[in-house]
Amino acid sequence: MKTKQLCTLLLTVVLICACKTSPFTGKKTLNFVSNAQLFPMAFQQYDQFLSENKVITGTEDARMVKSVGEKIKVAAERYLTSLGEPGYLKDYRWEYNLVADEAINAWAMPGGKIVVYTGILPITQTETGLAMVMGHELAHALADHGAQRMSAAQLQQIGALGVAVGTGVAGQSQEQQATWMQAYGLASQVGAMLPFSRSHETQADEIGIVIAAIAGYNPDEAANLWRRMKQASNGQAPPQILSTHPSNDTRIANLTAKAPFAKQEAAKFGVTTFK
Repeated sequence: MKTKQLCTLLLTVVLICACKTSPFTGKKTLNFVSNAQLFPMAFQQYDQFLSENKVITGTEDARMVKSVGEKIKVAAERYLTSLGEPGYLKDYRWEYNLVADEAINAWAMPGGKIVVYTGILPITQTETGLAMVMGHELAHALADHGAQRMSAAQLQQIGALGVAVGTGVAGQSQEQQATWMQAYGLASQVGAMLPFSRSHETQADEIGIVIAAIAGYNPDEAANLWRRMKQASNGQAPPQILSTHPSNDTRIANLTAKAPFAKQEAAKFGVTTFK
């Protein structure tokens, strides 16, 4: 079997075996990294991060982070049960910590480990603003985005190997092979990996705003949060096509459009008034 045919066959087998159905969309997702593989690594990395950084405890802000995290978690459990996935979160080990850092950031690791930096609190301003951020980060964990990114990176590496083998078999010079590898790297990054990452951010926005609404937080605040994010960025964001995230304007528009749906979903759980 020719090398190109063999690579194509192997890639096809990997893709077929890598499919996992998302409970949020009902669609197949690229994921061949199991929770059993990923969660222990994530938990270890999270603990290491906390040991190397200043975790804020005992303050009003720290208590708010934990309180919001618990409310969001309960809402996620209710939402997933309604989607026919009552045991979806059984292996998650939820933890929410406020860390002293001036960066305007928050993040989640697979398995429900969330960090909020103190630097984002002037942007969130209120408990509801914080809930929009934590709902978004929790949604990344729920939607297996970490595993999907790892899977995509592995496929990117397989593609690079295919280019290397193919150009070598074709008898091209080392200089020509290097040119092909550079072209593949740029094309796969701009044409595949960055759009893949942006799609995750959009999906986390859409899932997170619904879960935050079910937890009793006003989904209209999500767009307001990103208006403040835009103001804080001072126009320094890169072009969307070269970014891992959608532009601020794109997110504001998407979240504004999604807020009525989030309220409708919350109403199914008896939540009709919001903080």
